[in-house]
Amino acid sequence: MNQPLSTGPSRPPIRVPIRYLLLFLGLILAAVAFVRFQGLAWTVQDAPIQWQRELVFVDTPDGQIAAIDFTNRQEVMRFEGEQGFLRGTLRALARERKRRGIGREAPFLVLEHTDGRLTLLDPSTQQRIDLASFGPINSAIFRNFKPQ
Repeated sequence: MNQPLSTGPSRPPIRVPIRYLLLFLGLILAAVAFVRFQGLAWTVQDAPIQWQRELVFVDTPDGQIAAIDFTNRQEVMRFEGEQGFLRGTLRALARERKRRGIGREAPFLVLEHTDGRLTLLDPSTQQRIDLASFGPINSAIFRNFKPQ
């Protein structure tokens, strides 16, 4: 009369798949570490440049930002108010210039590539900011520098 209770079909232990998963992840990490320590870099070629403009940005005494074309020394645009994104991007590039002892007179390059991406490049430090990563509204500020 005493029958043992059935526990259902026997399941294989779950430890075996976890071990294989951990081994696989370990191999991936080892491969990535090997590539990093060998100095190999994964780079993607930029699209050709559609237009570029050399600009110097100057703070005016009344708190505005003046964008001056480097080639003809004429004011291209003047920004009033806070201009948080413009100031923030310029401040990030100026910080590296200051760290290296480079003055403010060197121009920045605003580049538009044929694929529509905008880049702000500091040729004196080789730092670059891909403006598309900040959204279309913020990158539109720099798209207004397109030569007419």
